[in-house]
Amino acid sequence: MKIKKVKIGIRSLEDVLYNAREVMKKLERGAKVKKESGIYFENLAAFRRVITEKRLEMLHVIKERHPSSVYELAKMLDRDIKNVNMDLEYLKEVGLVEIKRSKEKRERVIPEVNYDAIELLVAV
Repeated sequence: MKIKKVKIGIRSLEDVLYNAREVMKKLERGAKVKKESGIYFENLAAFRRVITEKRLEMLHVIKERHPSSVYELAKMLDRDIKNVNMDLEYLKEVGLVEIKRSKEKRERVIPEVNYDAIELLVAV
């Protein structure tokens, strides 16, 4: 079984700009550029503000138990639905959760996690 990972990294703004310049130079020369995907934070403090214990638990529950709605997820986590909704929106903005909408009897918001692991890369 192949494990799908999402890459999270810590990069300063200077590093991001430097990498962008290098990619532009390669493109100007006509060289191929390897696609790099991931979610990057400027520092470890910013990462910690996003990836809290509660949000990690939420990601795990979504991946393992496949809740069919935000309400069901809140019940599984034993948390207030408003707080779960706020965390889901935040994780969606960052790119760690996908939201599907179901139009059965009532419209439902269905959270999805499409990876098995988070890989953290910290440059030294």
